[in-house]
Amino acid sequence: MRSGNYRRRGCRVSLTRKEIMSARLGTLLLTAGLWLACPVTAFAHEGPPYPIIVDKNIGPCVLSVWADPDVGTGTFFFILEPVPGGRLPDDVRVEVGVRPASGRLPEAVYAAEREDQSGRMQYKALVPFDAQELWRVRVSLQSPQGGGEATTDVEVTPPGYGRWDLLVYLLPFAAVGSLWLRAIIKGRGRDRLSRG
Repeated sequence: MRSGNYRRRGCRVSLTRKEIMSARLGTLLLTAGLWLACPVTAFAHEGPPYPIIVDKNIGPCVLSVWADPDVGTGTFFFILEPVPGGRLPDDVRVEVGVRPASGRLPEAVYAAEREDQSGRMQYKALVPFDAQELWRVRVSLQSPQGGGEATTDVEVTPPGYGRWDLLVYLLPFAAVGSLWLRAIIKGRGRDRLSRG
């Protein structure tokens, strides 16, 4: 049988062709398994909210909107700051209207509620989404000093796995760690055999 010769820590280790092919096949199968185990939704957004509107002047406010648009319930955060040289009105009303970009449903409007945040004005709205697709989002601000609207499109994504998220995300690292541990244990066994 042909064998490959390798030097490791001053001792010579011989691997047979069968062992080399077995290691290559194991690596190939592991890579293919990890690739196939990745769900298609892994390429969609999962995680914390992300900005969909940034520093848009609407009436007496500068608006930023952060969203976590998941199928089921999507969450929108509206952060208001005063325009340069101005001040924020205390009685701002924020609403969000959503509809599928395809036009299959009419627009539904939801009122945002003010949250207590130290030093800044923030509103939050929970919006139900029934399907994974592109949705048109319209944000409306109204106050005695003026108001206005801003629109954007967001891709509504499937929700995460809930409590299982951590386990799913740690699985590839655990697999690599177990392979690494296995290699170390096998290496120590070969060292003992070569010494004895």
